[in-house]
Amino acid sequence: MDHLRLILLLFLFIPTCFSFTFQTPSINEFSNQSSSLKQQILELANSPSTVKWMKRIRREIHEHPEFAYEEFRTSALIRHELDQLGVAYKWPVAGTGVVAKIGSGSPPFVALRADMDALPIQELVDWDHKSKVDGKMHACAHDAHVAMLLGAAKILQEMKDMLQTTVVLIFQPAEEKGTGAKDMIQEKVLEDVGAILGLHLVSVYPTGVVASRPGEFLAGCGSFTAKINGKGGLAGVPQHCLDPILAASTSIISLQNIVSREVDPLDSQVLSVAMINAGSSHDIIPHSTTFGGTYRAFSKKSFYGLKKRIEEVIKGQAEVHRCFAEVEFLGNEHPLIPPTTNDERVYDLARQVSSKIVGEDNIKLAPLFTGSEDFAFYLEKVPGTLVLVGTRDEKSGSIYSAHSPFFSIDEDVLAIGASIHATFALSYHSYLTNPDPF
Repeated sequence: MDHLRLILLLFLFIPTCFSFTFQTPSINEFSNQSSSLKQQILELANSPSTVKWMKRIRREIHEHPEFAYEEFRTSALIRHELDQLGVAYKWPVAGTGVVAKIGSGSPPFVALRADMDALPIQELVDWDHKSKVDGKMHACAHDAHVAMLLGAAKILQEMKDMLQTTVVLIFQPAEEKGTGAKDMIQEKVLEDVGAILGLHLVSVYPTGVVASRPGEFLAGCGSFTAKINGKGGLAGVPQHCLDPILAASTSIISLQNIVSREVDPLDSQVLSVAMINAGSSHDIIPHSTTFGGTYRAFSKKSFYGLKKRIEEVIKGQAEVHRCFAEVEFLGNEHPLIPPTTNDERVYDLARQVSSKIVGEDNIKLAPLFTGSEDFAFYLEKVPGTLVLVGTRDEKSGSIYSAHSPFFSIDEDVLAIGASIHATFALSYHSYLTNPDPF
């Protein structure tokens, strides 16, 4: 075996080191430091009092769900708990957001993010802490995300003497609306931040399984509405009309040809027309037709290229039929969200950290998902990674996908998420001083 291969194998099996100097530690020093720190974090996260505390927070938020930019009660709860922990924070940020900091206040800075908003869904889960607000539900685990990040704050505050970084805790509004991250960034929450981690619970994986992938991960998502204006009239004499329905029909068919005939089959993209609105009479050709849909792609080049082609095709087809098209890419009700692209080095750090908490056997390489997340906006500004944490458990009923009225979580996941957050923050300094400390 050559020397290079031997060195690589040694590094592969060295446990994570969380306290690093410029003098290379021995293998035993790596192991002892890593094991001791991991043990402290797990003991703090899994202590009965901390687990009970995180469950209480999650359940209180779950009972009182709030829509985007209306998270006033949730924000007040977060601030109360931070006050109790002695953690300084800034509020309001982007309306209802909270940004806390733990550490010296000096570089390096590393950020952890949780989203706060709920969905317009009537909860159908029958349990003691069911939503008390009709038509509102935490059906995407944001209540748990907040509880896990507060759990990490508790751990980090108790271990702040070991921190060699400043940890920025971002409690963000309006993820479901797709604008919260952008608004937080505009208020400079990422100033001086060198890396960011986001956790999202999913029922795709069992509790205790952690999954992500380097590079392209979640699709970018955009929506469009097209209005084709023609000349209406009697359907029995179509020669006197400029038929916008015909122009819309050929546009919709031609849009499908973009993905099937212009796109590399290995470059996954989605383009779906999901809405059309035209005339109201069977014998009158209307003056205009409106239709719209969504488009998704994993690379930024493909995403913005698809957007350009949608407009070109619709306007071109309208012109063929002597009509005029207006194409709007919605920015308020359905904002454009770029692809979620994980930084490869930060992903590797998060992967190694997670393996220390859940074990290497519970680390999975996630597939590409066509869902989208406004965490992508943070990743356009600083290196970072989004990580999925499994919460699927048959006994607790945590088997339904997000945005389902039956969605629930296995609360055993709270300690796992808090531990991953805290360990990532505590290991970030060693990542900076030695980008490949594992």
